[in-house]
Amino acid sequence: MTGVGRMLIVAGLVIAAVGGLLLLSGKIPWLGRLPGDILVKREKFTFYFPLATSLLISLLLSLILWLFRK
Repeated sequence: MTGVGRMLIVAGLVIAAVGGLLLLSGKIPWLGRLPGDILVKREKFTFYFPLATSLLISLLLSLILWLFRK
């Protein structure tokens, strides 16, 4: 049961960290506007795909989870 408890604690910390990032995302002006983020604006159509931002967040989460595994 200790493995399940540890997993729940880590999952809770990750959810709290993501929530904190969502709260602070408006205060970080460069988040979502990195070079590599795709933005296409047309007359009645806007397409936005934050590719570089997604890669950066994935890298940070992978690093954090790797540190918790050790």
